[in-house]
Amino acid sequence: MKNGIVIVGGVAAGMSAAAKAARVNPGIPVTVFTDEEYVSYGACGFPYYLSGEIPDENRLVARTVEQFRDQGVEVKTGHEVIEIKPNQKTVLVRDLKRGALLEQSYDRLVIATGAVPFVPPVEGVELENVFVLRNMKHGIVLKSSIAARNYRKAVIVGGGYIGLEMAETFIKLGCKVSIIELAPQIIPNMDSDMAEIMKDYLLANGVDIFTGEKLTRIEGTGEVKKVVTDKRDIPADCVLLAVGTLPNTNLASRAGIELGVKKAIRVNTRMETSVPGIYAAGDCATVRHRVTKEEAYIPLGTTANKQGRVAGENAAGGNASFEGVVGTGIAKVLDMEIARTGLSRMEIERAGIEHVETVIKSRTAAGYYPGSGYLHLKLSAEKGTGRLLGAQIVGARGSGKRIDVFAACLHLEATVADLQDMDLAYAPPFSPVYDAILVVLADLNKKVKMI
Repeated sequence: MKNGIVIVGGVAAGMSAAAKAARVNPGIPVTVFTDEEYVSYGACGFPYYLSGEIPDENRLVARTVEQFRDQGVEVKTGHEVIEIKPNQKTVLVRDLKRGALLEQSYDRLVIATGAVPFVPPVEGVELENVFVLRNMKHGIVLKSSIAARNYRKAVIVGGGYIGLEMAETFIKLGCKVSIIELAPQIIPNMDSDMAEIMKDYLLANGVDIFTGEKLTRIEGTGEVKKVVTDKRDIPADCVLLAVGTLPNTNLASRAGIELGVKKAIRVNTRMETSVPGIYAAGDCATVRHRVTKEEAYIPLGTTANKQGRVAGENAAGGNASFEGVVGTGIAKVLDMEIARTGLSRMEIERAGIEHVETVIKSRTAAGYYPGSGYLHLKLSAEKGTGRLLGAQIVGARGSGKRIDVFAACLHLEATVADLQDMDLAYAPPFSPVYDAILVVLADLNKKVKMI
C-alpha cells in the first residue's frame, strides 16, 4: 500500500486503530489527522480531573504524539478533515493553525470522528458559565473556570452517567447541585425502580432532582443567573449540559457512506462501511447487540478501543472481527455504585421478548464485616427458556463490578439454570457466603420454573 492508511480522529478508536495497524504491518505509512491538540486521552476521567483528584490533565493522556511517532504513526494535531473523496481515495484537510488546505491520498481510510455533545436549542446556551464536557479542551476550560470563579450553585441538565458523576464532582467542590432530567427518571437506561434507589440517595445528600421537566431557557447577562424549566426557576452560577451525544457523521454522510441506527455509520463485524476500503470505529459507528442480535448505538470508550483495534488490523491487511456488545456500563456517585448489562425492561418489551424478573437486596460483604453495605440486584430472563436477558445493580462500594459476571454470562448466552451453582469466590471482606449473584439467580430460577 503505497499511500498507506489515513485515520480521521485521534482519541480512543482512532489511536487504537493506528497503533494496531502499525503493529500488524510496520511497513505501511499510518497518518492520523485530528482537530484536537491532545490525543489518546481518557475522557472518562474528566469528572475526577475537575474535582482535583487527578491534578494534571496530562495524567489522562495514555500516549503522546511523540510516542506514536516512535512506533511509526504520524499524528497531525490541529488538522481538520473537511471532505472525504472516496472515488479519488483522498481526504481534504485544513491546517487549523495556518489555514492552509492539503490533500492526502490513502489506500485505506478509518473514520473515528467520535460523537458531539447535544446542545438543547434553547435561549441562553451561549452564556458564559454554560459548559459541555466531551473533549480535553472542554475539560480544561471548565477546570480553569472553576478555579477562577468558585462556583456555588451548579445545575446539571441530564441525569445519565455523566450527569451523576459530575454531580459528585460539584458536591466535592462545595456546590449546591440541581439535576434536571426530561425523562420521568434519572439514569434513563436503567429500570425506574432501580433509578429510584439512586434518586433517594442523592436527595439524602442534598441534591435537588427535577425529573419530567424540560429546559426552556437559561437566563443571565453575560453570565448565568438562573435556569428555567417548564415548571420552575433554579438559581445557578454554573450550568453543565449533559443531555447525551450524537454520532459525528456529517463527514461520512457527505461522502455517501451509509448510516444506520441513530445516524451512526453502519459497519459490519470487520468495521467495514458501505464503501470499500473505508472503515469506521468508535462513537461514530454502530455496533451489534449480542442479546437482540440487532444493530445498536451504544457509545462507550471500551467499545471504541475494541472497534478501533479491529479496524486498524483489517485496514493493515489483517482479518479481525468484533462480534458486538451486551450494553455493559458502570458509574460511581459518592459512595454508591450503579451498573447494568444486557437489556432493561423497556428494551426487553421493545424487542417483544416475554420475560420474568426479580430484585433482591443483599450485602457487599459479610454482615458482620466492618464496612459491609447494601446492594440491590435485579435480573431478567426469557420466559420459558430462562435465557439471561439483563442485570442491574445499585449499591454501596464493592457492588458494581459484580455486573461483569452477568456480562460474561450474556456473551455465552447462558440460562439462569446454567448459572445458579457457579463456584464464586468467598471471604467475609468480599461477600456473604451466598453472594448476591447466587441469591438473585436462585430467586429468578424459581420464577422461571413456575411458568
